[in-house]
Amino acid sequence: MAPHALADPEGSVDSPSDPSPAEVVDPSGTSAPLEQAAGAVDEIPSGTAPFSLASVNPSNGSTVGVAKPIVITFTTPITDRPVAEDAIHISSDPPVDGKFYWMNDSQVRWRPFAFWPEHTTVTIDAAGTTSSFTTGDALVATADNNTHLMTITRNGNVEQTFPMSMGKPGHDTPDGTYYVQDKFSDVVMDSETYGVSNDSPEGYRLHVKLAVQIDNSGNFVHSAPWSVADQGNRNVSHGCINISPADAQWFYDNFGVGDPIVVTNSVGTYTQNDGGQDWQID
Repeated sequence: MAPHALADPEGSVDSPSDPSPAEVVDPSGTSAPLEQAAGAVDEIPSGTAPFSLASVNPSNGSTVGVAKPIVITFTTPITDRPVAEDAIHISSDPPVDGKFYWMNDSQVRWRPFAFWPEHTTVTIDAAGTTSSFTTGDALVATADNNTHLMTITRNGNVEQTFPMSMGKPGHDTPDGTYYVQDKFSDVVMDSETYGVSNDSPEGYRLHVKLAVQIDNSGNFVHSAPWSVADQGNRNVSHGCINISPADAQWFYDNFGVGDPIVVTNSVGTYTQNDGGQDWQID
């Protein structure tokens, strides 16, 4: 495992493929991988296989958050996208409406127009290859830059409200819908991963506890004991969402892959092509 993780601020990324975790350092030598699952679409007939599958995500039998898209990756580029889409059948209980969208010629995704309902069962038939997953509770965090508060609802009911501090001016945490990619009990954040020396005024290298990854550009919701006095008052991070150690423990214990974090009233929009911007793709 590499010695350090994605840095706190956004960095440059390659064309998106499957969602990928940050590199981590864990005192026990292990990370906290999250289970992911597979999916499907309603009212689309199965067809003769016009493709060879490399992977379907989420994986069969898994339980994911209500913002998790279905990611289907092919072994070779697809030359006729409509034909490929016609061979993929996604059904759910309860039924939901949604759409296909392509990240590149080798990967198509599907997501509902709104979050999956809680406890939905989804079945994917990709030209005869089938898998199924379920969603858990509708656990949604809304991070409001105006109030510097994160409000967490479970199945529509407010469960927690946490003071927070997001990206300071110049490192603003953009508006948008993010979703959990992975989580790590201990991650090293190093500004040199995006070209800023540790010795510069904006440089850093530090271990961060209870880090929940929310995009593929280096942003996390994490424990930040050094900014507790700022949380609920002002933004001081390099793009991550800082919360107190106690609040971070709750967030880490409750949020898993696919659970959404919605940032509002901030600067800019999360459209960076890092493979996690699904909810900003029209």
